[in-house]
Amino acid sequence: MSQDTLVKRQFGHRSRLALSPAGVRKADDQAHAARTMWNLLHAWWRMMPKEKRTLANADAAIRQARGDIDFLAVLPAQAAQAVLKTYFQAWKNCWDGRADAPNFKGRLRTVMSVDVPQGRDLNIIRVHRRWGMADLPKIGRVRFRWTKDLPVGKRANAENRITGARLIKDALGWHIAFRIQTLEATPAPHQGPDVGIDVGASVPITLSNGETYEHDEWLTGPEQARLLGLEQRAAQRKQHRKPGEYTSHRLRHTYDQIAGLRAKAKRRALDWQHKTTTTIARAYCTVVVEALTITNMVKSAKGTIDQPGRNVAQKSGLNRSISGEAWGRTFTMLTYKTARHGGTLHKVPAPGTSLRCSACGLTTPGSRESQAVFVCKNPDCGWSGNADGNAARNVLHLYRMGLALIPAAGRAVVRRAKRVKPATAR
Repeated sequence: MSQDTLVKRQFGHRSRLALSPAGVRKADDQAHAARTMWNLLHAWWRMMPKEKRTLANADAAIRQARGDIDFLAVLPAQAAQAVLKTYFQAWKNCWDGRADAPNFKGRLRTVMSVDVPQGRDLNIIRVHRRWGMADLPKIGRVRFRWTKDLPVGKRANAENRITGARLIKDALGWHIAFRIQTLEATPAPHQGPDVGIDVGASVPITLSNGETYEHDEWLTGPEQARLLGLEQRAAQRKQHRKPGEYTSHRLRHTYDQIAGLRAKAKRRALDWQHKTTTTIARAYCTVVVEALTITNMVKSAKGTIDQPGRNVAQKSGLNRSISGEAWGRTFTMLTYKTARHGGTLHKVPAPGTSLRCSACGLTTPGSRESQAVFVCKNPDCGWSGNADGNAARNVLHLYRMGLALIPAAGRAVVRRAKRVKPATAR
């Protein structure tokens, strides 16, 4: 295989850590020290004149802070340098218009994390089928769940290796996110068929060939009942808290239990999305989706005092269903997974796809009888079928007609390209 057929790929992989109570305390201390280091850097930045805001002066300041404050000394030196580089990169992103200006990190609203910049310091080995072990600076040797083959040992070289990692804490505990760099072969062009996709709240994914992908509730019945009970308990305990009073330990513990159940639901949703998008990317050459403006779709219908909205409660339930399906995350997964398998993803204009008949191509008022049934009211057609499948076929037909969207000057424009192939059966 020639070097021209290889392409460098960088990605991340996240695994759960099995820390002892002492290890959890050490990781928590390092995360709080990293957050404090960020806040000290931000205070130093705002205090210094512009001509003295240099990387060298900031490095000298954090070195002095780690020597003067014992609490900051628990943070490894390389992790402190990573905080410094991340802070300067945040300002570069702000100056380039890619993000807002960095600000102070609050204790309760900030994700606890610690960076391990050097991958060689981890000394990763695989213990057996389910567990691996790694060295964490100032924490020790810890176990993590082995759910993916990592380039370690004899498999590691200059092109295939772990370049670093980050320790992240969420409601389910501490995790380690590896940064992996590999050299892979350029995928051959996919030879599969084209497919259009319609996403919805009741049926998450419907393909133009009639295939559907559905899922159960992310939480089981007992888990939903427990979540409801915890939310009611939190509301009751919150009533007894006076304005400005600190949250009690019992209320904080209830909040942590609620966050744990919601994190479990999100983890199951991510697992379903990854498996579904991988199946689609492997089976189809070209995947066509609608260019949806999801932020506008989930806006509240509450209205104003002068012009109050209608069906506010129903719209709120629909907004929660749309947000729960995470269509944008599904499209993002399909984008890079189709590229990895030699396929492509295209977006077409969304207006009219659910109201237009895929058989005759006309939009007749009243054809969308319900959320699931489409009956064409055109006297010369009269086609009937599943509404989501009809929309998916319209999405694919728009692509075959050459109507694809390309980004231009921060907005989407229609590109009328050469007709790909005639639509044989829409």
